[in-house]
Amino acid sequence: MARFTLPTREQVVAYLKEDKWESGQDIDLPNPVPPCWDLKGRARRMKEHFTLREFSGALGDIGTLVPILISLTLQGSASLTSSLFFGGLWNIMTGFIYGVPMCVQPMKSIAAIALTNKFTAGELAGAGLGVSAIVFFLGVTRLLWLVTRFVPLPVVKGLQLGTCFQLCKKGVELVKKNAVFWGDGILWSDNLWWASASFVLVLLVYERRRVPVAMMVFMLGVAFALAQTGAHHEFGDVHAGAHFVHASVPTAREFRTGFLSAGLGQLPLTLLNSVVALAALARELFPGYRPSMTHITGTIGVMNLVGCFLGSMPFCHGSGGLAGQYFFGARTELSLYFLGVIKIVLGVVFGESLLVILRWFPSSFLGVMLFMASIELGLVARNFSLHPHCESRRRQDFVVLLVTAAALVGFSHDGLGFLLGMVTALIFWLHRHLNANAAYPDALLPTRATGSTDYAASHVSAKSGSRPESGSDDFAPGRAAVVGSGPGSNSIDSAPDPRTVAAHAAM
Repeated sequence: MARFTLPTREQVVAYLKEDKWESGQDIDLPNPVPPCWDLKGRARRMKEHFTLREFSGALGDIGTLVPILISLTLQGSASLTSSLFFGGLWNIMTGFIYGVPMCVQPMKSIAAIALTNKFTAGELAGAGLGVSAIVFFLGVTRLLWLVTRFVPLPVVKGLQLGTCFQLCKKGVELVKKNAVFWGDGILWSDNLWWASASFVLVLLVYERRRVPVAMMVFMLGVAFALAQTGAHHEFGDVHAGAHFVHASVPTAREFRTGFLSAGLGQLPLTLLNSVVALAALARELFPGYRPSMTHITGTIGVMNLVGCFLGSMPFCHGSGGLAGQYFFGARTELSLYFLGVIKIVLGVVFGESLLVILRWFPSSFLGVMLFMASIELGLVARNFSLHPHCESRRRQDFVVLLVTAAALVGFSHDGLGFLLGMVTALIFWLHRHLNANAAYPDALLPTRATGSTDYAASHVSAKSGSRPESGSDDFAPGRAAVVGSGPGSNSIDSAPDPRTVAAHAAM
């Protein structure tokens, strides 16, 4: 019978200190983003990326922003002036703090429920305040630090892949709003012809990263919106001048209704997509860059604890927005500064009257931009395992990724997708742990694997009975595994042949 031994204190400490989202080769990469106090370094980096492509990338997330902004404003749940002003202010703030295009986007789950239930401005503010207060608390107490220590990489990649599919679906729905090629109901500025043309254009320049395709599509959409506004004689409703924000303090009843109806459903989405998946994606897109989840939760809390009291819609970060801006060319905070200034100017100068023009912006363009930005988010899921040379472990990791993504899409709930993914990862961990512990009961929490090694170095030496210091497989979700590359090597899912071990130990 296998002998079960408890881990030593040193093993437990080493395990908790180990990051589960990076392979050994990624640890020593230099940080490409200078800290916010290194103004010369930041300026040098922005100068290197001062291109049209960088400014084009700033528009990569408007596919989610514009439809939600228009809908909530028309309903009276949010102020267009406040949402544009504070959205721009938060763009500038996050750009300065993080140094990468860390997007600022609406809380989509709250927005969907607010539109369905016709929330008042106070109820929308109550939902945003409740969620941001909890997220801020979890961040400042560093409870989310445990995520990188216990959540396996395939679960995070599954969340990103599931979010990709959901955003792709929303992009298609935007295109389908005016999905006609001909007929009496066709709108000359918004139809499937323009959707197809913009889609082909994005694909043609997909590998030509210097082409500012997002800016081209956006400017064409603005031209169409202005033309439609003029054709319907609505320019008289657009008033330029000084517009100011107004306080919107929710009552106790509005806070309770907003938080219980919409805030609770938004909470897992914010924690998993706006914090966990976002931090993992930033590491993927900018190798060597390691954003702090404490800082991410802190900025989410500040954005809403201030903005929601002044009529702004609830904002958060998001992996989809970062992927979209990156896909269309954004690489530095310069894109966020550009977008932030535009939002502030439009909000202060035109205010609520800007809605007259925005509602004519072609949804076909927004849908295509959202769809292609979502594809960029899904691409990062291809690196779903830290064990590229172990076929059995990669198969298990892929199953975890598929379960997480499928559950997220099927239930339309990030929390359920995360839960099912973690359960799947735990079952596979128990399988590996019991099999390996039956053969070598002394191992419970070995150190990180850094690459492939031969079988004799990966397991117990038949002559000395010693354990290797590194290169062992893991017995916990998210830890790195190693495959034997020498003759007779096997994955840890099967017990080793003592004669093979002895033969290699004797070499």
